[in-house]
Amino acid sequence: MDTRRRALLQWAAGAAAASGIRLAFAAPEPAPGRLVVVLLRGGMDGLSLVVPHADPAYYANRSGIALARPGEADGVLPLDKLFGLHPAAAALLPWWDAKQLAFVQASGSADPSRSHFDAQDHMETGTPGRKGTRDGWMNRLAAVLGATAPTAEARRMLAFSLGPTMPRILQGDAAVASMESGPRPQGPVAESQATAAFSALYDDADPLGRSMQQLTTARREMQAALGSDDAKADAGALSLAGLARDTSRLGRLMAADPRVRLAFVPVAGWDTHVNQGSARGLLAGKFTLLAGALDALARGLGDHLRETTVVVLSEFGRTVRQNGNLGTDHGHGNVALLLGAGVRGGKVHGEWPGLETAALYEGRDLAVTTDFRALLAEILEQRFRLGDRALASVLPEAPAQRIHAVA
Repeated sequence: MDTRRRALLQWAAGAAAASGIRLAFAAPEPAPGRLVVVLLRGGMDGLSLVVPHADPAYYANRSGIALARPGEADGVLPLDKLFGLHPAAAALLPWWDAKQLAFVQASGSADPSRSHFDAQDHMETGTPGRKGTRDGWMNRLAAVLGATAPTAEARRMLAFSLGPTMPRILQGDAAVASMESGPRPQGPVAESQATAAFSALYDDADPLGRSMQQLTTARREMQAALGSDDAKADAGALSLAGLARDTSRLGRLMAADPRVRLAFVPVAGWDTHVNQGSARGLLAGKFTLLAGALDALARGLGDHLRETTVVVLSEFGRTVRQNGNLGTDHGHGNVALLLGAGVRGGKVHGEWPGLETAALYEGRDLAVTTDFRALLAEILEQRFRLGDRALASVLPEAPAQRIHAVA
């Protein structure tokens, strides 16, 4: 180093120390990115969660289930001039105020399917319109990240599924950890193998081991409850009842074990064809439980939320117009939720197409202006530093669109 430059740096450091100023010449390496994907199975009504209260067509199409404007009785909680948050999701508002929560309106899949099974498959494989994809995009991501993992145990613990069966999104060649507790489709890790792996990794007396056992017990209880036709339609997903307990434990698990970098949480119960309600009722109750669960996850993560991005998706939205049963039917565009690390929070991102008839998809649904793969690609680029080749292997044919919702 040049003598004069060395002397200058020594002088600056000494002056800073004398004045109580901390001077850093090199920023520390950022913590590895972590991702939690929450999938709301059934088609969540995003127009009720993030309400376009300043769009007159919203009220014209939903006279029986629309939420009141901000400041009115049972009105939405204001987010900006156009949108408001459902009051039942008030537990999310502190994260919005702290600029750690954002929404992406009019997001979703480019595929037109209104079939739950097809739309979920497309979202979990990351290949809309292609049914032949054999693996899930999170498994492909685990394979990319696992290439640099130091041990086989670290590779297996890198991705974690919280549901009762191995989900499509995590099926593939990369070994992943699962808290499954019953029969499942053929996948990379059998239940007995997963149970044995966890038993070997975690001691019963260890707090982390107890948390793992509690998650396993909760999954078994939920699996036993899957007896009704409604529950079977959501097989492979968690019930909203008790979800906050599970997400809190997941957050604490991830905080305690740095090897877990990816987690998937499927949540059942979002198909609201009948008596959906507005500020109160069926859907409001679901929003209360969901908001509480996301809050519990963030609090469970604690300081590790700074390196963890949570994304909440649903396979499609609901129709703009209410149906004859005061519910909504399968639609197209929806809202996505982002929480945590790198999120440009306190903002509703995305291009709003409006709800006028001429702007609707096929004359009935909110249009999609942000492809969900573009949002995921932005997270993988910004938080995991994936290059073009790695990104293409995880999300083939992902659009080049970016909305800059994640830094």
